[in-house]
Amino acid sequence: MQLGVNVPNFGPGTDPGVLREWARTVEGLGFDLLMVSDHVASTPDVAQRYPAPFYEPFTTLSWLAGITDRVRLGTTVLVLPYRHPLLVARMAANLQQLSGGRLVLGVGVGWARQEFEALGVPFTARGRLTDEALDVLREVWRAEDGGNGIPVPLWVGGSSEAAIRRAVRVGDAWHPLRSTLPWLRTTLAGHPDLPVFAPRIALRLTDTAIDDPERLAGTGTLEQVLDDLDQLRLLGAETVLLDPYHGDPQETRRPQAAWRALSAVATHWRTAP
Repeated sequence: MQLGVNVPNFGPGTDPGVLREWARTVEGLGFDLLMVSDHVASTPDVAQRYPAPFYEPFTTLSWLAGITDRVRLGTTVLVLPYRHPLLVARMAANLQQLSGGRLVLGVGVGWARQEFEALGVPFTARGRLTDEALDVLREVWRAEDGGNGIPVPLWVGGSSEAAIRRAVRVGDAWHPLRSTLPWLRTTLAGHPDLPVFAPRIALRLTDTAIDDPERLAGTGTLEQVLDDLDQLRLLGAETVLLDPYHGDPQETRRPQAAWRALSAVATHWRTAP
């Protein structure tokens, strides 16, 4: 099972120098995947959780591809209705070629109603638009590559039944976000036709164990987090993405805390029997 990191590409503490250090840290610790988020318009609903500056994912990943050597690069998740699907298909295919086949395109329907309004995209149609875009991506990539290009892995994000149906229909992986282990077990058992399982989980280390049946996977003591990873491996996860951002934009000014947590997990996970 591979491990990745969701890197904050937003917030008051984020700039090119910090993004460069994030990339060096993630790759240097031996993680397999670095992913970033997606927003286009800094509307109030977005800015409250993910304030400016917000670095556009394709631009950011293209730059990171040039300053890294091994780590895969991806989106968690690109909001498909925000862009014309032909543009997404071209940008993703180009980035896949320019990065030497390191792109993972995680996609979702989006949640920020005000951002949809600012972009002139109907919020209530986002599911239909996402389904249409997924079909366009597959069709364009097949036509342009003729079966000879580097395929772009397509992860379908989300925990709803609609997201699961999309993952079954067109996804290379199902990419649920920040869930509990019991919910994941139940959902996987109820959907045996799901493709590869690649969850994004929280990463919050605590000094004392969290005794709560609703504990998010990835939160608690280092022992609890390592056990979560082992349980996810047993459930069949191919990749697990660790998300060290907890919702306070000021965290982006202090990335060292996240780096220490990632270092602890990477060190113990790689040396576990």
